[in-house]
Amino acid sequence: MSLALTPAARDALQGWLDHARALKNASENTITAYRADVAEFIAFQTMHHAEPQGLKPLARVTTPDMRAFMAHLHAGGAAPRSMARKLSAVKSFYRWLSEREGFEPTAVLSARAPKFQKKLPRPLTEDAARAMIDTVEMQSREGWIGARDAAVVTLLYGCGLRISEALGLTGADWPFGESLRILGKGGKERIVPVIPVSRRAVETYLKLCPFEITPTSPLFRGARGGKLNARLIQSVTEKARMQLGLPASATPHAMRHSFATHLLSAGGDLRAIQELLGHASLSTTQAYTSVDSVHLMKVYEATHPKAR
Repeated sequence: MSLALTPAARDALQGWLDHARALKNASENTITAYRADVAEFIAFQTMHHAEPQGLKPLARVTTPDMRAFMAHLHAGGAAPRSMARKLSAVKSFYRWLSEREGFEPTAVLSARAPKFQKKLPRPLTEDAARAMIDTVEMQSREGWIGARDAAVVTLLYGCGLRISEALGLTGADWPFGESLRILGKGGKERIVPVIPVSRRAVETYLKLCPFEITPTSPLFRGARGGKLNARLIQSVTEKARMQLGLPASATPHAMRHSFATHLLSAGGDLRAIQELLGHASLSTTQAYTSVDSVHLMKVYEATHPKAR
């Protein structure tokens, strides 16, 4: 990367990343992905033009250059979804850079991303979600660890939390009231109701936990007392779903999907569900309407007299 960029262009890239971090509340994972995607674009342009990419060369990128970049990604085996993500990062960088440097970014911004079919969430049935929680608890010989794992998965399903949000809770969050204040992606804060079954699951775990829970300590502790690693929850749910004969899509994140889909099936308002999930855009939440429509059609075809 140091050979592909002049110091001025390198400073510009860092400036854009700082801007995304500060003003757009981008997470560190997002910043890392942005950096890698734009670096890949710049490395390609360096190879394509056989010269380091300073501010002036970057401002001269043409439509054929963009087509060559997309062809390069395709030839390298990048999936359409990945290509679209990389192009989105490059466009974001160019919007910021063109405003800063005063050049016309049309060639970059008009580049078209390949079409791809968005993957719809794959929720569990209500019975399967309950069975997953019960089976997760039986995966450990240590009673407190089984209770801990069940409590985490119950929060994913009962409150619609991301696994990172559940494991980010501290002793200061306990005892739970009627609701929890959650700091989600991009530092976005939201309030989620806590149903009694979720509260009881955490209470049961805490009664058995051998470690002291202080206001500054993680609420969910690992076997040695440190913060619980998300990979352990992923592993225990994998074991549980294999025992239950559930598909590979039955992951911890599927419990959050199930929370949203079951609320929608029960007549929940889409915008309310958006708030509960912490989605920045309603379009993200609208994917659940497609899932629910698929379920409704299956019910219709199986039960309506004229459909059989």
